[in-house]
Amino acid sequence: MKLQTFTVENLADALKIATEKYGSDAEIVSTKEIVRKGLGRKGLYEVVISVPDGSHAQNSDESDVQALFSSAAKEIAMIAGVAGEQTKPRPSRVTPPQTPSTPALEPKISPSKTATTPLKEQEELVNLQKQIAKLTERVKSIQHMVWDNTIDTKTMPIPPEFSEIYRVSRQSGMQPEHLDAIMRLTLDNMPINMRQDSLLVRRYFNTLLRQMVPVRREARLARPSKKVIMLVGPTGVGKTTAIAKLAAHYAMDFQEKYKVGLITLDTYRIGAVEQLARYAQMMRIGIERVDDPINLGSTIAALRHCDFILIDTAGSSQHDKEKIIHISQFLNSEKSTTIDVMLVLSANSKSDDLRDIYRSYEFLGIDSIVATKLDETRTLGTLFSFLYEHKKPLSYLSIGQEVPEDLMPAEAEYFIGCLLDGFRKERELV
Repeated sequence: MKLQTFTVENLADALKIATEKYGSDAEIVSTKEIVRKGLGRKGLYEVVISVPDGSHAQNSDESDVQALFSSAAKEIAMIAGVAGEQTKPRPSRVTPPQTPSTPALEPKISPSKTATTPLKEQEELVNLQKQIAKLTERVKSIQHMVWDNTIDTKTMPIPPEFSEIYRVSRQSGMQPEHLDAIMRLTLDNMPINMRQDSLLVRRYFNTLLRQMVPVRREARLARPSKKVIMLVGPTGVGKTTAIAKLAAHYAMDFQEKYKVGLITLDTYRIGAVEQLARYAQMMRIGIERVDDPINLGSTIAALRHCDFILIDTAGSSQHDKEKIIHISQFLNSEKSTTIDVMLVLSANSKSDDLRDIYRSYEFLGIDSIVATKLDETRTLGTLFSFLYEHKKPLSYLSIGQEVPEDLMPAEAEYFIGCLLDGFRKERELV
């Protein structure tokens, strides 16, 4: 007894096809849906049958899925061959059909040749090129839909034209429940006539994701107003470097050349204090150290000539409640000044860690998020899911080690571009 596998579009025809291929002794062992039936799309089922030893297929044993690829590839090759003949003065042999592993053929028509082609033939060539492009997209969609075994479509059927963007988004680390919700929103609202073009699908999905990233845009400070900012967060997220970048950004990047003052509350790590002091010295910015919460107000008052006052805090494990409570005592001691609290998070943190950190610092009254180390991860989807879930806006992005060049005001377009296309440092994305 041998097992044979083939595919059908309709399960009701499975036994008939099995009998025609392998004889009357063939019996169906199992069936499996591999392409879900949808609007304008046929289903595809894998059928396993048992046949007696010595039996042979009465028809071609090429599977329907392979035939689908082969058919599309041959159709592309045929059209490509016809297009080639249209551009030549004498007939030439048509290019043989390609194998399913390389279905996408992109014939290029020389402008010098088409310049001498009659108008009607030029129109025919344009139509042929459009057909080739559509068939290439069809093969690509089938490949992503049928052979990407990592996509689970049991709860969320993915149309073939969306399979590529779904795969990229899921590989970015985005939480599956968030991705499915966004995909449903896309399917419900995207016009049907736009879905045939994978580039339009990607642009539409990109636009939708950008709208879901909360961003607090940087505003210029109107003197004599001043702004006091406190950065909080666990160890290892690059908080001290981020505050140095912010200081340089406010003091050097703006046309107004704001006056900046630094305050450090970190009495635990001598090295961190020295590092920030060196940055302050290079930028010719004053720095004050405060050990007791009751002295914070007077220190802020002493820096009243500054437009921006940045407060660095002690980094610790998010599970060290005592140190985080100590930070809250500084906030509670100063009632006369509004302090903007920014939580610094590393973009390469795991989803569970991001949630854990936020829960530990949430009671401080987090106003916005500073995301660091965007250049050190390929899974920005975890940070996206965090922002999508907690609705806290991004204020700044740290994209490298240089001070202050590698700090930028947050932009949803840049962030989503890095998420879908991979990290790129160029500011042209902004």
